Amino acid sequence: MKKLTLIFWLIVAITSCTSKEEKIVPVYKSITESVYTSVTIQPDSLYQVYASVAGILEKNLVEENQVISKGTAIVQVVNNAPKLNTENAKLSLTLAKENYNGNAAILKGLKDEIVAAKIKFRNDSINFVRQQNLWNQKIGSKVAYDTKRLNYELSLNDLQLIKNNYNRTESQLLNTVKQAENNYKSSLINTKDFRVKSSITGKVYALFKEPGETITTTAPVATIGSATNFIIEMLVDEVDIVKISKNQKVIISLDAYNGRIFTGKVSKIYPLKDTRNQTFKVEALFDKAPEKLYPGLSGEANIIINKKDSVLTIPKEYLADFNKVKTDDGLVDISIGLQNMEFIEVLSGISKNTTIYKPE
Repeated sequence: MKKLTLIFWLIVAITSCTSKEEKIVPVYKSITESVYTSVTIQPDSLYQVYASVAGILEKNLVEENQVISKGTAIVQVVNNAPKLNTENAKLSLTLAKENYNGNAAILKGLKDEIVAAKIKFRNDSINFVRQQNLWNQKIGSKVAYDTKRLNYELSLNDLQLIKNNYNRTESQLLNTVKQAENNYKSSLINTKDFRVKSSITGKVYALFKEPGETITTTAPVATIGSATNFIIEMLVDEVDIVKISKNQKVIISLDAYNGRIFTGKVSKIYPLKDTRNQTFKVEALFDKAPEKLYPGLSGEANIIINKKDSVLTIPKEYLADFNKVKTDDGLVDISIGLQNMEFIEVLSGISKNTTIYKPE
């Protein structure tokens, strides 16, 4: 009998323990909805510098971490190819001018042909007119008249063809001169452009080549950016990008400043999605930047989407099936408002007196 009594109370104890569920009632509190994102710090106007000519790096004219002005020479490049190109371009220009100005035989020969054609045309014209007058007086033969007329027409046609040829050749030679002049001017620019210069006033963050190394036009020689202004670069998931707007507040924490919190505002949203990680690039500016910043500093941020004071909330872990809570009356549908990592705003469905249970 004692054994049966003991078993009975064990069953009761086990049943009472398993039926005991975690329960709470909703509470009124402030709630802030935000979008979490990773952070990388970069200088404003950061860009990579490229040389306009290939060659050998003779000298780095600045040092890393140096603040420079716009137009400051960064590196000195040695390249003999542009000098040879300039000499060839000058020779081509000289030849083109000689051909165009008539010192060579091209236009001069055509002018001589025009003079000869004019003389022949004049003679054939006079002979034709004389023969035509005789023919009008019924003197001479029809064959003689037709022959003089044909010679006249052929001379006129030849003269016109030679003139057209002269005008066409003159135009071609003039275009050749202009092209040669442009090539020569371009080669002069390349010849002088042995120093790569900065396009902005800022700081030299990196120099990629040492003296003696090969310089190409496709590889950067330096990285330059603002020395004082820094941008907060954030990668926002595509499911959250529609919530982001300019001037939204940003709460930032940087790994280099452990424990310190900084604030800023969204300044730019890039519209093109990065298909590799399905994110959009968003930039923000500090309200007050830290004392020291370096390119590539990392951290995390929360972009504040919305904030409400004194709203009915429940912990997120008490939500079941996306929009239901477990009550004494079973599962009840609720309408959800703002939410963050921990709490959810309840718009309707339950009240502050409703007891809800944590789902299993």
